[in-house]
Amino acid sequence: MTTLITGVGLIGTAFAKLAIDRGEKVVFVDSEPRADYLAEKLGSSSVTSVRRDVRDLPALVETMTANGVDTVVHTAGLIGGRVADPLYTGLQINIGGTINVCEAVRLAGVKRLVHISTFGVYDRDKEGDTPLTESLPLWSDRGYPASKIANELIVNTYATQYGFELVVLRPANVYGVGHFWAGSGGGEVLQRLVAAGIKGETIEMPVVRDFEYVYAKDVGHAVDLAATVPQPTQRAFNVGNGEITSFADLVEAAKRSMPGLNVVPTGGSADGIKQAMDLSASKQGLGWEPRYSLADGLADYASELKASLGWVDGA
Repeated sequence: MTTLITGVGLIGTAFAKLAIDRGEKVVFVDSEPRADYLAEKLGSSSVTSVRRDVRDLPALVETMTANGVDTVVHTAGLIGGRVADPLYTGLQINIGGTINVCEAVRLAGVKRLVHISTFGVYDRDKEGDTPLTESLPLWSDRGYPASKIANELIVNTYATQYGFELVVLRPANVYGVGHFWAGSGGGEVLQRLVAAGIKGETIEMPVVRDFEYVYAKDVGHAVDLAATVPQPTQRAFNVGNGEITSFADLVEAAKRSMPGLNVVPTGGSADGIKQAMDLSASKQGLGWEPRYSLADGLADYASELKASLGWVDGA
């Protein structure tokens, strides 16, 4: 069995480690495949890394065909504000790339596509007072979530038209070492927070919005299940921790594993999302539920970041 992952990033590598451990051959496709990041995340594990852009359809088809790919996990794309800077290029990468991935899946005869979306696709103006199910309407007029909504329509249309299997995952705010490479402002803020905690420093930072978080290793597990379980009856699944976390809760969770951390708020807004996602469909359809609490995830994050940066206690 061979899985192709578009994008050398946090979610792709978290999944790849699990796939490799069960004997899967893994192929990464990325316009800038970071050998150092792959080595950091996967150690000496043998993977194939191909320097190709998802906007290059012939290259995608060739790579899938040459490697006998059975499953594609599509994570590649810009995140956050980078999609709108400029918007034309951001949409070309995110939407054009997804169209090419779908067409390559069709042409190469790939059995299953796992598409990574986001919890940002939901129309939060329509949320009620109960956790959000996958049936909540989708809407946004901002670049990143709008591109993800368009991508969900595209992958669903391709899968229906051409009959390949499809699972769409909608992760909450993912955190883990290196997440801000593709433009995640929230990922960069969390890494600064954890880095300060490791060193026992005081950090000044703006109050971040109320969010639902999910640790990268939990998302990797969700992707692994999405790639391997029999095709569920529904296609889209929430992947979060089922809780809304305030800035104060985030700092408190960080301090549990990094007691030397001191955070000085410098403005910002505590306003944010109001309802967490309902995870019952993910449990029933994928057999998935989060394994890491926020505090446990941040503790593991700190351990991994410390090793990544070569820091030692007291350094």
